[in-house]
Amino acid sequence: MDIAHDPQMLSDRVTALGTGGTRVLIGIAGCPGAGKSTAAAWLARTLDRAVQVPMDGYHLANDELVRLGKRGRKGAIDTFDGWGYRALLERIAADREAVVYAPEYDRRVEEPVAGSIAVPPETAVVVTEGNYLLDDEGPWPGVRAALTEVWYCETPEPLRLARLVARHERFGKSPERARSWVAEVDERNAERIRAARHRADLVIDFEALGIGRPGA
Repeated sequence: MDIAHDPQMLSDRVTALGTGGTRVLIGIAGCPGAGKSTAAAWLARTLDRAVQVPMDGYHLANDELVRLGKRGRKGAIDTFDGWGYRALLERIAADREAVVYAPEYDRRVEEPVAGSIAVPPETAVVVTEGNYLLDDEGPWPGVRAALTEVWYCETPEPLRLARLVARHERFGKSPERARSWVAEVDERNAERIRAARHRADLVIDFEALGIGRPGA
């Protein structure tokens, strides 16, 4: 499996995938805190006529998670509307005549907001990122099938964990609660995500790329 250390390699790869005129859908998978969102945002900014559509827009609403008894496991694979996400990607891949609207996850309120992201007909590349794009249980194989390629984003574990704790603190958790959530929720999910790494088309060495650094 190829490992990308050079940002130019990524943009060149996407350009080559789109030479036939079809819309290219790139998925970026990886463990929580690995840098998926940063990598996806960078790629979408770098390419012409590209839009970022995060999987996080398909988090189930908090009230629904409470009803299902899953609020304390938010982020696990069964706390997403995977079927809805799959349907969105299939439509994005096939529909070049109308604007397709996608939801976005608002971390300030920890809820998805419908109709937040527009994918206009002229969009050439859609970049999406999420934990479970390479999972082998339904509906996720259908998600993978809708994507042109899926890349696996990884970063050194101590740095990934430190960033993840800091992110939880930034959005309101106490330091103790943030560390507990990472250990008891995020890392259980990470085990499942790492097990699917071998299904990726490409591995992104996030630190080597340098795209998350100031000025990058």
